[in-house]
Amino acid sequence: MADIKDPSNTILMETSKGSVVIEMRPDLAPGHVAHIKELVGEGFYDGIIFHRVIAGFMAQTGCPDGSGMGGSKKPDLKAEFNAEPHVKGICSMARSQNPDSANSQFFICLDAAGFLDNQYTVWGKVIDGMDVIDNINKGEPPREPDTIKSMKMADA
Repeated sequence: MADIKDPSNTILMETSKGSVVIEMRPDLAPGHVAHIKELVGEGFYDGIIFHRVIAGFMAQTGCPDGSGMGGSKKPDLKAEFNAEPHVKGICSMARSQNPDSANSQFFICLDAAGFLDNQYTVWGKVIDGMDVIDNINKGEPPREPDTIKSMKMADA
């Protein structure tokens, strides 16, 4: 298990492939972190699939209907673009062409994706279980999608 420095900003994600620990970064994206914490607390992510997984790029999840078009019933978020680079393990928000359209969908970088820097809101990083994310079934959508069994805050 990872060395958890701040349980109130650490997510424990159980997937169909294993356990993942995500350290949230309220210093980079306070609004996004607060929003995700609310969704986690409500159990929003429990049972949701990884609907878009591209080898060497990223694994995306957070769409309640699995189509890649849905989100939570909460309002969309104002962009909090920051200078944190999109490298392997970074968690960043998915959005439409509108910079202020992030809601519940996020992706985890499977490799460096510098072309996304300063255009998507980085809000966290996988600190344990990146091997689990690397093994998530690939596809758009995958033939047999992996799921988030549960997401909980480490201090819950």
